[in-house]
This record gives sequence, C-alpha cells and structure tokens, in this order.
Amino acid sequence: MFHLDAQPYAYPLPGDRSLALVIIDMQRDFMEPGGFGDALGNDVSLLQAIVPRLQNLLDFFRAHHLPVIHTQECHQPDLSDCPPSKRDRGNGTLKIGDQGPMGRILVYGEPGNQIIPELAPQADEQVITKPGKGAFYNTPLQAYLQQAGITHLLFTGVTTEVCVQTTMREANDRGYTCLMVEDCTESYFPAFKQSTLEMIRAQGGIVGWTATADQVQSGLTPWLEALTVGGAHAG
Repeated sequence: MFHLDAQPYAYPLPGDRSLALVIIDMQRDFMEPGGFGDALGNDVSLLQAIVPRLQNLLDFFRAHHLPVIHTQECHQPDLSDCPPSKRDRGNGTLKIGDQGPMGRILVYGEPGNQIIPELAPQADEQVITKPGKGAFYNTPLQAYLQQAGITHLLFTGVTTEVCVQTTMREANDRGYTCLMVEDCTESYFPAFKQSTLEMIRAQGGIVGWTATADQVQSGLTPWLEALTVGGAHAG
C-alpha cells in the first residue's frame, strides 16, 4: 500500500483511483471585495494567498484525470432554502439575498456566487451547490461519491474552520478517509485555521490527516505511476 507524508502519521492511499479533490466555496462572494465576506467586515485579501497553490494542485489532478469536486454555498432566489435564523444573524452591511456590488449575496446564479476564474470548474467536474456550511446537507454529494466509488477525499478551500471543517467532519462520519491540504485552505482568522488543523489531527487523527500541497503531490506521483502499470499494491 502507498502512503503520503502527513500529520499525525502517513496518510494511506487507496488501491485504485478512488480519491477526489474537494474544493470548498472558492467563490467571489467570499474571495473578493464587495461580497459577503467583505460585508461581514473581513479582510478578503487573506484568502487570496492560497489561490496559486490550489490552482497548481487542481492542475495536477486534472492532468492525471482524478476526480475534482467543487462546492458553492448559495440559496434559491426566493430564499426558500435559507432559514431566517441564518439570514438574520450578524451585523453585516449586507445580508443573504441583498443586492450587492456583485449581485444578490449568496444567491444561485448571481455573479458573486461564481467560483473565481482561476479555479473555474471544467465540464467534467462535479459542482455541488449547498444551502448550508457542510456539503452533505441537502445536496447530492453522498449519492455522487457512492456512485463514483470514491473513498478518499482531500479537502481544500475556504473557510478552514467553517465550511471546510464542517464538510470534512461530515465526510469522516460517513466513513471517508479524509485529509486537509494545509496550504490550500484559508481563514479570515489565521488562528482559527491553525486551531482547526490541530483539532483534525489530534488524538491520532480523530477527524483525519493534514499535509501540504507539496507532500500531497510528492506522495501521489509514485502511487499514480504504480496504478498505471498495475502495481498499486507493491511497495
């Protein structure tokens, strides 16, 4: 069996190509000025740091024809899937559904709800629209993973302690082998990101593993080569 270097110990890779990259909510509403993250008083420039590394990792997955899953947090135009408790919470200048510089905030189909151009999904990549923080709640994600035979998930995106962690915990409870890519996830609050990474890998990896993008690519390269020649279980 192949592994890649990770914390708290080496991450086990599957014996086939049943591993997917999950990119959480890299959408303009969170990443750019004038969006929801900005309206909540956050410095959205902090999230931009991960874009080049995540773009490189995405290119790696595409080059090797490995599954890629994108998510977008959004609501229907009539907000029928947005509980009032969610819309009314907080003291931001804009609330979900309000008109902002990039259209209505967190509403499906609006310009601000689009994934940033650097990471725009390709036609063969799965896009999950989700009304909650976790990507399993009220979405077809579980059905897609089961149908595709995916067992291992690598998590990236924003924000680390909210939507990324929530989805990873949901996946862990459903039996998926999960790893968070440390330098391909980010938070408006650096201390929250660090705490999340520590919580995930605490107690022997109670939620999963963490590793850098370089560690991921270094570990996946020999694994992919072995799969190509039919020797995935050797080594």
